[in-house]
Amino acid sequence: MDLLTAPLDDLLAQVSRVVRECATERMLQRAGETELAQQLGLIGALGRLVDALVVEAVGEVARRSEPTIRDERMTSHLGCRDVSELVQTLTLASPQTVARWQRAAVAVRPVVSPFTGELLDAPFPPVRDAMLDGVLGVDGILAIADPLQATAPRVSPKARAEAARVVVAEARGEGPDEAPPACAAVLKIHAQAWALALDQDGAEPRERVAARKRFVSLGVALPEGVPMRGLLLPEVAAQLQLIFNAHQSPKVTFADLTAVDENGDPLPLPAVDDRTRAQQQHDAFAAALGAAASSGLLPTIGGYAPTLVVSVDADDLAADTGYAHAQGCDQPISISAARHIACGGVIQRVTSRDGRILSIGTEERVFNRHQRRAIALRDGGCIIPGCGTPAAWCEIHHVTEHARGGPTHTDNGVLLCWYHHRFLDRIGWQIRMNQGIPEVLPPPWHGCPEERHWRAVTTSPVRMKRRLLKT
Repeated sequence: MDLLTAPLDDLLAQVSRVVRECATERMLQRAGETELAQQLGLIGALGRLVDALVVEAVGEVARRSEPTIRDERMTSHLGCRDVSELVQTLTLASPQTVARWQRAAVAVRPVVSPFTGELLDAPFPPVRDAMLDGVLGVDGILAIADPLQATAPRVSPKARAEAARVVVAEARGEGPDEAPPACAAVLKIHAQAWALALDQDGAEPRERVAARKRFVSLGVALPEGVPMRGLLLPEVAAQLQLIFNAHQSPKVTFADLTAVDENGDPLPLPAVDDRTRAQQQHDAFAAALGAAASSGLLPTIGGYAPTLVVSVDADDLAADTGYAHAQGCDQPISISAARHIACGGVIQRVTSRDGRILSIGTEERVFNRHQRRAIALRDGGCIIPGCGTPAAWCEIHHVTEHARGGPTHTDNGVLLCWYHHRFLDRIGWQIRMNQGIPEVLPPPWHGCPEERHWRAVTTSPVRMKRRLLKT
């Protein structure tokens, strides 16, 4: 006997009509600020009630898919592998969203006794009541349940439920401080505080589990690159996030500027840094690996620091054509990538003919630590204006390439971050040395043509102070 389909059909038709009228009549755009705020609050309340229906439905699907015998499961009856696949198919939601619904259902779904078949309370009855009242959506449910569930079995179910009751009071705006209803982020903080107070064993059990499950692995090389996956310890992830935060530079756009070429035609005005956040984090990770490899603190391989060996034909390097090959890399790399690696590493020339090695040159070491310290003092950080990457995370670039006879001298080296060093030939900035002082010329899209001129650059406090005193 279908009791719910007809009401849901009516509700769906009403919501669909409201959405269509809202769009065609521009209701939200025409609302005042107070009206818009009220409308958004009502939409949020509606969304939380929809969440309650979804969580209830997903929980029932999970219950009917629990039998030990596969053929008796609802998922098997409908031709799906598991609950996640079935819910994705029916709701068109992503696997991540479905996983959140399933976790929420575990927290609020009444439990059936395996012995008597009696319907028992949900693990967190106050959370379930708040969900049915439209106070908590999926975000709020998980904000409370996840931290408290993590304390099981060290903390009793009764203590966890009581803690959830106190946090739910904050969600309803009924807390002791009479604060307004708390959002999911605040509820999570309250729940985490209760979890820490209740869990007498502290973080040690969780850390033992995390230590067992930690891993980082590199996948099979693809034409686009090499996939990487892993599970980091919390403190390792925090350290990596700090490296990302320190390395990522703010985006500077020039949308309000105009620039034209010599014919008077407008030039495109892209952002100085158009990388996505994920791309910035990749580049920060690359810089961290380079800094670690050159630090001298890592274990050696065959008596030497971990060294990426890149081989390239001298004629290809001179002609800037062909490919280079990196040891351990399944695919060839470009000549520009080889130049970037060579610019910050060691070059050793090997002469061969018909496969026979005729001579081996000595290693030509690039900038030593004393030169690097002096260049860092002079430049302060990456010299590309607006970048902001500090000196410790920068590489030293030969302004006149080492392969073309450029000397390994402070008058020929400047600090560049990994990104600007790797893609210098694409981003349009030009660099030159003027009596040992780095100067840059911006690309054509950077400001007006008449403002494009070579200018000295630095973020060194000492040099900037001296420059100010001169003016």
